[in-house]
Amino acid sequence: MSRLWDISPVLGPATPPFPGDQAYEQRWTARIGPGCPVNLSALTLSPHLGAHADAPLHYADGAPAIGEVSLAPYLGPCRVIHAIGCGPLVRPEHLAHALHDPPPRVLVRTCERAPTAWSEEFSAYAPETIARLAGLGVRLVGIDSQSIDPATSKTLD
Repeated sequence: MSRLWDISPVLGPATPPFPGDQAYEQRWTARIGPGCPVNLSALTLSPHLGAHADAPLHYADGAPAIGEVSLAPYLGPCRVIHAIGCGPLVRPEHLAHALHDPPPRVLVRTCERAPTAWSEEFSAYAPETIARLAGLGVRLVGIDSQSIDPATSKTLD
């Protein structure tokens, strides 16, 4: 039987949003007490907080929203590759130690621990790394930093 491993970071008030994006907020709408048998809360947050998959709609008007995207690419064998301390760009040489016969999904760990404040000093993928992974048959990539692209990118290579 297959196991599902969820390595998503905990989402909460300390999760840093992209500048100008909606931060995580939770408020209680009901609390257990006289006349109320349950706790209820409301959440307000950006879908870009913490671990997430960008919908095609994020990059192209009229493209599918995330609810219209198949889950199939996200489920199945995956390799987590450590590239902690690699600098601003994850380059092919940072992953070379773990690229023998990779599965169709690769996640790269660049952070010692989840960030608690926004900083443009995070690791992102170099375009040649994505090309190398695709050439090896990898169809889904992820990273534990704030974005797969550098914070200053306007072309989203």
